[in-house]
Amino acid sequence: MIWLLVLIAALAAVLFVPPLRRAVLTGPVFAVYKKILPSMSQTEKEALEAGTVWWEGEMFSGKPQWEKLLAYPKPTLSAVEQSFLDNECEELCRMVSDWDTTQVHQDLAPEAWQFVKDKGFLGMIIPKRYGGLEFSALAHSAVVQKLSTRCSAAAVSVMVPNSLGPAELLLHYGTEEQKNHYLPRLAKGLEIPAFALTNPNAGSDAASIPDTGIVCKGMWQGKEVLGMRVTWDKRYITLGPICTILGLAFRLKDPEHLLGEVEDIGITCALVPTDHPGVNIGRRHFPLNAVFQNGPNWGKDVFMPLEWIIGGTAMAGQGWRMLMECLAAGRSISLPSSNTGMAKLAVRGTGGYSRVRSQFKTAIGKFEGIEEPLARMGGYTYMMDAARTMTAGAIDLGEKPSVVSAIVKYHVTERARTVVNDAMDVLGGKGICLGPNNFMGRAYQQIPVAITVEGANILTRSLIIFGQGAIRCHPYVLAEMRAAQDVNNNAGLLAFDQALAGHASFAVGNALRAFWHGLTGSNFVSVPANVAPEAKRYYQQLTRFSAAFAFLSDVSMLVLGGGLKRREKLSARLGDILSLMYLASATLKRYEDDGRQQADAPLLHWAIWDAMFKAQNAFEGVLANYPSKFVAWLLARVIFPLGRPYVVPADDLGHEVAKLLIAPSATRDRLTTGMYVPRDENDAIGVIELALEATLAAEPIEARQRAAAKKVGAGGTAISLTAEETALLQRRNSLRDKVVRVDDFPQDYSVEANGDAGAAEALRRAA
Repeated sequence: MIWLLVLIAALAAVLFVPPLRRAVLTGPVFAVYKKILPSMSQTEKEALEAGTVWWEGEMFSGKPQWEKLLAYPKPTLSAVEQSFLDNECEELCRMVSDWDTTQVHQDLAPEAWQFVKDKGFLGMIIPKRYGGLEFSALAHSAVVQKLSTRCSAAAVSVMVPNSLGPAELLLHYGTEEQKNHYLPRLAKGLEIPAFALTNPNAGSDAASIPDTGIVCKGMWQGKEVLGMRVTWDKRYITLGPICTILGLAFRLKDPEHLLGEVEDIGITCALVPTDHPGVNIGRRHFPLNAVFQNGPNWGKDVFMPLEWIIGGTAMAGQGWRMLMECLAAGRSISLPSSNTGMAKLAVRGTGGYSRVRSQFKTAIGKFEGIEEPLARMGGYTYMMDAARTMTAGAIDLGEKPSVVSAIVKYHVTERARTVVNDAMDVLGGKGICLGPNNFMGRAYQQIPVAITVEGANILTRSLIIFGQGAIRCHPYVLAEMRAAQDVNNNAGLLAFDQALAGHASFAVGNALRAFWHGLTGSNFVSVPANVAPEAKRYYQQLTRFSAAFAFLSDVSMLVLGGGLKRREKLSARLGDILSLMYLASATLKRYEDDGRQQADAPLLHWAIWDAMFKAQNAFEGVLANYPSKFVAWLLARVIFPLGRPYVVPADDLGHEVAKLLIAPSATRDRLTTGMYVPRDENDAIGVIELALEATLAAEPIEARQRAAAKKVGAGGTAISLTAEETALLQRRNSLRDKVVRVDDFPQDYSVEANGDAGAAEALRRAA
């Protein structure tokens, strides 16, 4: 007994007496950790430390503070922003269509481009003092979303200048002279910007771009000045073929030490007028027949003054940090907004079509086979819009959520791909015949563009979300890494000791929480009293999953160490868990912000149930493929001691969601809020809206007719329709026929036959 007490006292001293702990425990661990810590380049370090940690950090905590989530203000548009959306944005939607831009102009029509410039669409993020609109991130998102429900070329042409590019970089890093010269011109559309980063040999690994600038002396405006001779080869540059000012990223070198002792200065960003001698632009790509301007540009030994570096000479070599710090905001808005818009178009159009289109004397939307994709479309769109809104709201709160930007980029675009594919399945033959009456064909063609750009989805899922999130969001890992990299070994040991002690307590606490929540089904998890009662269990289950995820992450980092970075499949699944918890949180927040609309509850339940089921599957995917089967067995006993709590969303719930999509209602309007909905029977979406209303009005009349027909067969009398009822049925039939119509063209159809020979000739020249 005495020896046991001595042993306990010795262990306590080692654990709780810092000097002894450092000498016996953390000192040796620190020495090993320093040796095994993977080396990190400066660009990797800058990417890792870019941006801020926001709500995703709570998901890593093991005990999310739901009061914080509920306290975030509901993102709202100002009166000026709402007016712009209702007027200027609405007018631009009337001026363009996917068919005209892709088939006639191969671009926005000239009058549409002029409208975009005149009304300030290209300067939404530029402050008013420079002539811009100075819109919030939410307004920026809302404009891109609305345009995406109408015309991809319009959405992308507006989106790119307001995302990562010259204006964003100038605002944060430009010299006063650069800001005063370029920002007013960008705001007015007098300059068209593009940003050139991607090289043919450096796509996902953008930090390794081979494009090079050499510091040297040369002639500029009749004088010999210090400058740089730049050689580059870029591709996939949106607005590149028509830009007047090119943001150019390259690696700057100073072999003659004209700027200082450092020879390899690093990635640098410069602003290059495209009419400068040696700059080659003008050719274009056609990314899956999308016609937003996109193309290559290049130059060889092009001399330019150092003053063209964004921020001047002082910012030479700071380009990667600049890009990483600015990327979080732009990537959080652009593709999540455009893809949510695309999903809303699919949901509203396909839902209406499913009620108007009948087979076997029944609206196809009432068949269970159609209900299944409709439910998925509705649930996904509800969650996508929730994530889009909450993330834009975070940016307006001053956050630069780098991990969240990766989450929403990947998961919103992947859900959009599913929604678009589901819509095409429901539309059938109407979806595969291109023409003015096909509202989904171009979206179906172009959805892989969103999957590929701004960080390819495979890369984002397998390397970035958890790889960056595990370090940035974890309360101790980054502190441990910084301590190990401290050149002052004593200071590093002190910091490491403190972080490691906290980390150990954190891991044990999460293990106990995960096990307890698993044993009790999370029924005793405390959640705020003011949450919606119908959503309480989701808060409890998310808390359980948060504790389990934090514990699983810690064990994985301990067992696999630096090898976890190479086990991309495990990293991807861990990232899925983190992402799905964020998406579920955003969905809960939306339900609260919308005023707990009971009619919307099926969307809430389906979306979160599906997300939690997928998160559970991701847990299982990690455990099933764990390199140590014994550790996996132990983890499973802690995380799922009594089995798995989730199954697929119930068919009855899917039926309720599908019903919401095939009839006009306030819920359907809320689900597709912010999209362009014309009231024009010559428009593909407008005619569906009108036909849907006529179909619902006609259904009671047809029900009476069918009932009467049965009575006639039994000796009863037929009913006669009023003139108003007859007219209503005729109008329904006329509108229905327009809805189900597909386009056909003469055998010799061409752009010339469609009335724009000039556009056809321009297309041939570009090719």
